[in-house]
Amino acid sequence: MNRLPLQAVLFDMDGTLVDTERLWWEAVERVAGRALTEADQPEVLGRPVEHTAAWLAAATGTPAEGLADALHREFADRVRTGIVPRPGALGLLDALAGEDVPTALVTASPRAVADTVLAALGASRFAVSVTADDTEHTKPAPDPYLAACRSLGVDPAACVAVEDTQTGVTSAEAAGCAVLAVPSLAPIEAAPGRTVLASLEDVTPSRLRALLPQTLRVMTWNLWYGGTKVRDHRAKQLKVITETGVDVVGLQETQGTAAQELADALGWHHHRAGENLGIISRHPITARFGDPDVGFYGAAGVRIRIGAGPQVDIWTTHLDHKPYGPYESAFDRLPADELTAHEEVRLGQIRDTLRRIGDTVPVVLVGDFNSPSHLDRSDVEWPVSKAAEQAGLSDSYREAHPDPVRDPGHTWSPVHAEHEDGSGRPEPQDRIDFVLHRGLGVLGSRTYVSGLPLPWPDVEDNDWPSDHAAVITIFSLGGGAEPV
Repeated sequence: MNRLPLQAVLFDMDGTLVDTERLWWEAVERVAGRALTEADQPEVLGRPVEHTAAWLAAATGTPAEGLADALHREFADRVRTGIVPRPGALGLLDALAGEDVPTALVTASPRAVADTVLAALGASRFAVSVTADDTEHTKPAPDPYLAACRSLGVDPAACVAVEDTQTGVTSAEAAGCAVLAVPSLAPIEAAPGRTVLASLEDVTPSRLRALLPQTLRVMTWNLWYGGTKVRDHRAKQLKVITETGVDVVGLQETQGTAAQELADALGWHHHRAGENLGIISRHPITARFGDPDVGFYGAAGVRIRIGAGPQVDIWTTHLDHKPYGPYESAFDRLPADELTAHEEVRLGQIRDTLRRIGDTVPVVLVGDFNSPSHLDRSDVEWPVSKAAEQAGLSDSYREAHPDPVRDPGHTWSPVHAEHEDGSGRPEPQDRIDFVLHRGLGVLGSRTYVSGLPLPWPDVEDNDWPSDHAAVITIFSLGGGAEPV
């Protein structure tokens, strides 16, 4: 089972690493002049000083600024004399340091209080600290956790946040982190992507790694006549699949045998559909969809089971290549309405594919669409990609890279700089291969070409055995949350 690598662990301070929730509670009671009740918890626990001061001011009629100063003083006095690490906290910090996993302190307390606690714990235990003074918005907004991730240079989805209050949990989850909640005073419910434990005493780095999302790496790849235009194409295809670490590949132009040969060499599972389409998967295939004798253009699908976890439907499609819109646009200068009118064959094919897929969730549809995307070109409402979008399928590459100018993501063609007719005209570069999905989270997406392929016709010794770039998307299948 694949998971994201653990890039960092982000710790709340009060009530999580040190037993200061009790000290803060006592400080608020002292300033409020009364005992606090359970009803007061949402205004006190996990909140910055300014929030609690404003709440007290509204209740007492006292200026908030004076209350904030008093809360600071009362709390700081208690921290200096009564700070106690939570059970297991120092051991977990030391274990993470031993495995070179960076840590950050992320607190809604002001810098002065955080520095006092850091001095007691050992400031060198943390690569970064973010306090209420360091971001415009503090918890429950995601800003503090996002700031810590930026400072560490890590992806929030590959981090675990350790929290003790619902306010902090909300902040960490909004930032995209997996969460380990260790409640101090108020209970916290378990939820997808969130694990609740009674203490940190038995928590290890390995256990934290297990909380990160399961991932599924899906590739779409047009093999280009099975790869036969390139010497040793099968070995080069296997090298690409191995080096990219993908889990499932939707294939087009298989020349009949590629899916089985690749799967057999890898020890994977496969589905062959006709002479052109195939799917290979490191995960078991539990069902097969579509016409097994589909023609050169069409679609085929499988259902895969990922460990003891979810099942995901994977479809591969290849749409007709004529007439080709980018040629008609670049060479024939056809207007937008004629370009969209000439998409009728592909539009019919994608509608048939979408009908076969139905409303399945989760599902991934990959393939060579031989048509640009309406998300890339504002001048033409390319109907094939629109139809997929209207069916609820999202374009994973554009989710990861929303700016088509900065990240064009061209897949046609890494070996065609000039048009094949010998005219010397530049070949239109475009994005026509897609990894679409419904019901999954996108952690990243990229186009992939190995080596520096020489242009057509001098392709025989290229490392890259195709005339298309592949597209690889990493999907999240949900957090690895443990039961309470």
